[in-house]
Amino acid sequence: MVTTVSQKTNSTVLKTVPMTQAELLKYYRDMLLIRRFEERSGQLYGMGLIAGFCHLYIGQEAVVVGIQAVLQPQDTVITAYRDHGHMLACDMDPKGVMAELTGRIGGYSKGKGGSMHMFSREKNFFGGHGIVGAQVPLGTGLAFAHKYRGDGGICTIYMGDGAVNQGQVYEAFNMAALWKLPALYIIENNGYSMGTSITRHAAGQHLYERGIAYGIPGEEVDGMDVLAVKAAAEKAVQYVRETNSPMILEVKTYRYRGHSMSDPAKYRTKEEVDNMRQNFDPIERAKALLISEFSVADETFSSIEKEIKEIVLESVEFAQTSPEPEASELMTDILINP
Repeated sequence: MVTTVSQKTNSTVLKTVPMTQAELLKYYRDMLLIRRFEERSGQLYGMGLIAGFCHLYIGQEAVVVGIQAVLQPQDTVITAYRDHGHMLACDMDPKGVMAELTGRIGGYSKGKGGSMHMFSREKNFFGGHGIVGAQVPLGTGLAFAHKYRGDGGICTIYMGDGAVNQGQVYEAFNMAALWKLPALYIIENNGYSMGTSITRHAAGQHLYERGIAYGIPGEEVDGMDVLAVKAAAEKAVQYVRETNSPMILEVKTYRYRGHSMSDPAKYRTKEEVDNMRQNFDPIERAKALLISEFSVADETFSSIEKEIKEIVLESVEFAQTSPEPEASELMTDILINP
């Protein structure tokens, strides 16, 4: 059964999105997996089982789930350090992700990368990067590789609103436009660059307009609505793939937790966060649509919750039983000049 769901775009014009129950259930499940995985990661960090930096994706799940839903197997993905959700949306094994978070040999980077530096060539996921904005020129290089090889792929490059003010981002925009590279730049605008409101750190009204000087088109979408994100992503991906040219998609989203686990987020009011949780939560919005449009029963949601809980628990068990890397691993996977 296919139904048509009305969604609001950035221009507040109602837009119809054909959607089957199976598709929406998959998006709901994928977002819930990210949510529960991240909640558990936060707990493990508090227990001292995850060291270093840890940036949770709680609240932003609709962004990556909606965008990844329209990509093709040959497409590549690169992102910043708030990356666990991207890994799971790319179908990377939760066990390998959790093992990397806890510094175990069974992790995607053999326990040496941690939260911010995981990779999967098999899934075309090229990180996880800790330097703000560094993934943007790297992703532009991946887009160049797609064009050079003629494989029909595009590179989806995620960045935060804080990274948009980095100089290297505009060097990348310039090259992508000049060389007509298939790069889709995704700005995950969660309103705060670490602890600074976007109204204080970014001039101009819309971040998606940052490519105008280079002739790069841009659009904005409600990132708390997985169907709206998917609809905007379909249009953007089609443009990039057909024109072999870059595009910017600004996704207005919100993180419920602090910038990282060490951030108490005192720059926001409790009322602001509660309002987003209660009225705009992407998972609850998808659940409400499943109930109203497809009459999905409570038993279905309970079954999905149980399945996700088991997957997360299995990932934790795998991580805790996987050994730590040997000291000799410090000298592997690195370039040593003679």
